[in-house]
Amino acid sequence: MARRVVRDALEKGGIAVIAEAGDVRDATDLTLHYRPDVLLIDVSGERDGVEMTRRVCDRAPEVGVMMLSTSGDAELGMKGLRAGASGFMSKDVEPQDLAAHVRRVAAGEPVVAGGLLQRMIDYVRAFPDDGRGMRPVHSPLTSREWEVLDVLSAGYGIEQIAKLFVLSPETVRTHMKAIMRKLQVRSHAEAVQAARRMRMPYASARE
Repeated sequence: MARRVVRDALEKGGIAVIAEAGDVRDATDLTLHYRPDVLLIDVSGERDGVEMTRRVCDRAPEVGVMMLSTSGDAELGMKGLRAGASGFMSKDVEPQDLAAHVRRVAAGEPVVAGGLLQRMIDYVRAFPDDGRGMRPVHSPLTSREWEVLDVLSAGYGIEQIAKLFVLSPETVRTHMKAIMRKLQVRSHAEAVQAARRMRMPYASARE
């Protein structure tokens, strides 16, 4: 859905568009300045869209965030919702329905496209009960460090992890040292427990 189509659909639905932006920085600045009821993000890049959502929700929690995705990616939807978004819709949503969805987000209701909802449910169900594979929204660990920690949590040793990721054992040990330093723990077992606590909201919801 093109930007002009989105604007027309919102205005026809009685919703005032107070500002538009072409990049993440401008959109964030305008949002923090105007504090609209809803920020509608056209997700052009996973990292930018999720990071922008996180920044806005941290600094302006009263603003509802709704993400529009071209791919309808369930994993992207999960990341966006965990970052604070209240809505996640595919860009092929009917223009006449868009204004109604925005109003729901403004009223504090979560909005997820029906076709995406089942895919997101399936995505959550695919994870083990202890939450392995899920990434907390706020974490000091890098993606690679989480991957190593996930495999460690599954019972793999250093040598096995090295073979799995085609790394040297020394490189895996370096990752583990960084993980333990960042999580402020003294052993691999404590690192696994720390990860479990960080993912507790996701694991508990499934138990």
